[in-house]
Amino acid sequence: MTGNTIDSGELSRLSRKGRRSILASAALALLLSTSTAALAQDANFDPDASVVIGSLYEPQNLDNTAGAGQGINEAFNGNVYEALFTLTDAGDVAPGLVAEQTVSEDGLTYTFKLRPNVTFHSGDPLTAQDVKHSIERVVAPDSKSSRKKSLATISEIQTPDDQTVVVKLSARSISLPYNLSYVWIVNDAAKDLNAGEDGTGPYRLDEWRRGSSLALTRNDKYWGTAPTNGEVVFQYFTDATALNNALLTGAVDVITSVQSPDSIAQFKDNPDFTVTAGQSTTKELLAFNDRVEPFNNVKVRKAIARAIDDKKLLESIWGEYGTLIGSFVPPTDPWYVDLTAVDAYDVESAKALLKEAGFADGFSFKLDTPNYDPHPIVAQFLQSELAKVGIKVEINVITANEWYTKVYKAHDFQATLQEHVNHRDIVFYGNPDFYWGYNNPEVVDLIKASEAAANTDEQTAKLTEANRIIAEDAASNWLYLYPQIVVSSSAVTGYPLNGLNSQFFAYNIKKSGN
Repeated sequence: MTGNTIDSGELSRLSRKGRRSILASAALALLLSTSTAALAQDANFDPDASVVIGSLYEPQNLDNTAGAGQGINEAFNGNVYEALFTLTDAGDVAPGLVAEQTVSEDGLTYTFKLRPNVTFHSGDPLTAQDVKHSIERVVAPDSKSSRKKSLATISEIQTPDDQTVVVKLSARSISLPYNLSYVWIVNDAAKDLNAGEDGTGPYRLDEWRRGSSLALTRNDKYWGTAPTNGEVVFQYFTDATALNNALLTGAVDVITSVQSPDSIAQFKDNPDFTVTAGQSTTKELLAFNDRVEPFNNVKVRKAIARAIDDKKLLESIWGEYGTLIGSFVPPTDPWYVDLTAVDAYDVESAKALLKEAGFADGFSFKLDTPNYDPHPIVAQFLQSELAKVGIKVEINVITANEWYTKVYKAHDFQATLQEHVNHRDIVFYGNPDFYWGYNNPEVVDLIKASEAAANTDEQTAKLTEANRIIAEDAASNWLYLYPQIVVSSSAVTGYPLNGLNSQFFAYNIKKSGN
């Protein structure tokens, strides 16, 4: 949430980003916009180039177990820190720091052999004890990682030797490798990870100028393939227009995620720039506090969903881009089904449901709204839509930090807007203690049983059913799925396109030497 996101693996400004954005044909055409000139530049790249990445998501701190927001995922995940497994830009789980993996027949014991000769930036060798320490940081009582509950089945971690980690589970967890891709492996001797780092990645932290930039320099002792550039600088902006202007003037080389369709036109037909459309996992939500009246009434929640013209909202924010999905699950998740017909826009039906719920004359509620785009605009749209069915919305604009403290931690809210960036994050609806307080025992059981599944087909079937129930319960109102549009100077290539979980791998970026 990260002021940053909820990170399935991190809470974020809960992202403005985001598996498959089903974009309009015009958006798909953008994917073909990489020019032959750009390919030629790729062949003549400068291996020591400094690549400047423009972003709206500065970290709150540098520790992803401390509520650092989506910005730290963007800058550090896979760049500075690595995990036992890696979530690739295509959404696959690949070995990271793991060289070999074996699983016991009952699925309760995972044995991992670490890659040899891996060192931290400080020079210390990677050992099994570092892995044990890193996992324990995530599941610790004071951890703010949203992946903590996903790792709750870990009952014991053994380190029989420096290169072997044995993870014992209290129950089967088919998603363990996936969940471990969110666990950064840190040196167990590292201090003050809020402001520093000691990872194993292809870059080390050079300098963090709070409010301005974060510079990463190439790790020349990296165990894997060396980066195709010498330095990466994340330059931070608080305004999307200023970010776009920085790209136009050459102050930055690439924008991690365009925030307005209106800004695309200035780049799309200009040979100096490349525009690409990727796949998003970022969902814009109207999240209710399902614990409190009147949102503890499913008929009220369903009425609100039917009173909002999501298509009109999406078009007003993103024009021809973005996707309506009708649930929390994007098309890139294996358990996606199109649920847009559930509680589809129908004002008269919304009024009838409100009457059945005892609110024929409507009611009033406060909508806590993050102060960054597009939330304030979305809040005004919802205010207008809900007024048609007699619901009065008081818009309360708050900062990302206030959102984290008030909404996410204290659950002191009636309803809120937020963007959730993560991949495969339906599991949050199986946690009654999560900030929105949704608690359907059948869903809790399905999600729990899906983790204990013997195979992926069984897991997918259970989560598909859970998704349908969550949608029928209108647990939240899923307004739309963001598009994922990356714009760069035509002098750079090799950057990731999909931005899953806000990560932005920089090590393959090539910048022309011309």
